[in-house]
Amino acid sequence: MVANGRVHSALTPGHFLFTSESVGEGHPDKICDQVSDAILDACLEQDPWSKVGCETASKTGMIMVFGEITTQAKLDYQKIIRETIKNIGYDDSAKGFDYKTCNILVAIEQQSPDIAQGLDHGSLESHGAGDQGIMFGYATDETEEYMPLTVVLSHKLNRALADARRTGLLPWVLPDTKTQVTIEYKKDGGATIPVRVDTVVISTQHTEDVSLEVLRKEVLEKIVKATIPANLLDERTVYHINPTGRFVIGGPQGDAGLTGRKIIVDSYGGWGAHGGGAFSGKDWSKVDRSAAYTARWIAKSLVAGQLARRCLVQVSYAIGVAEPLSIYVDTYGTGKKSDEELVEVIRNNWDLRPGVMVRELDLQRPNYKKTACYGHFGNPDFSWEKVKNLKL
Repeated sequence: MVANGRVHSALTPGHFLFTSESVGEGHPDKICDQVSDAILDACLEQDPWSKVGCETASKTGMIMVFGEITTQAKLDYQKIIRETIKNIGYDDSAKGFDYKTCNILVAIEQQSPDIAQGLDHGSLESHGAGDQGIMFGYATDETEEYMPLTVVLSHKLNRALADARRTGLLPWVLPDTKTQVTIEYKKDGGATIPVRVDTVVISTQHTEDVSLEVLRKEVLEKIVKATIPANLLDERTVYHINPTGRFVIGGPQGDAGLTGRKIIVDSYGGWGAHGGGAFSGKDWSKVDRSAAYTARWIAKSLVAGQLARRCLVQVSYAIGVAEPLSIYVDTYGTGKKSDEELVEVIRNNWDLRPGVMVRELDLQRPNYKKTACYGHFGNPDFSWEKVKNLKL
């Protein structure tokens, strides 16, 4: 059923609704994330020791890149940025943005020597954390990815829209898309079990030549029903497809974009917790990124090792200091060991100094642009998604 709104009937006791969202490659914030990580990859490809803090902003016909980069790499910023926008799909001014004609402004300086002198202590292992902060990792056994189903399906819907645009299955789809999935869960102790998809929201930018009726019908049949397992959809599932109607003006023409503004989309869709630090455009020394990846590696390994059904891990750092200040675990009552015992398991299996994390997860490799859309977690191609064999 396609609807503009309704009042929910009472849920079964012990059941609850939870929602996650995702944004597509052409969303203005995601454009910026992808540009920042493309520049990071270009730096690391030539100089694995590059120190990169790269931000991107976008608005109609303009991309601005700014921040601090210290690297031996010689970069052609114009080429990197324009190729990234081209690959996203903004290749014609009729779509609201064109990689060939957009203005590009670059305001890059070197990293402050006050920061640099506090990080390098003579060896990779003793390298200090690039900033203070708190980082979280989360895992759940509700999907094979050990990710929440709400965010898994939200990302899959956006990816399906991009695939349909590129293959010509839905040629009127344009790059700026947003999805949202609400799932009815039941509680099993502290674990969460998906029961059904309650609501699906999709907004896709489109060309002028498609009617709203055709758009809603084809997105429902060729995207939603082709992506979400049929056993999760029922007669009570509600679909809001382009609920505002027309969505021709999108991307940077419709809204300004900025790196790091989709941190919940990038992580766990609102589940677990988030320390507040964005990922894209930051090299491995910035623990906002490397420690968040490691915390996910830890949480997933604990759940995959059947030590818990759900797990939240927090670590914290001080700038210039290699060792973490604290480690925290919460298994929501699903642990085979106490949370305190699991902290000791972590200490016995992981060295959480930034330099060691970069070595074990191969974080000096230029592989970051792949993370900049459809989430930083749950993709088996990423090194932090491997499961560690734990010594108990």
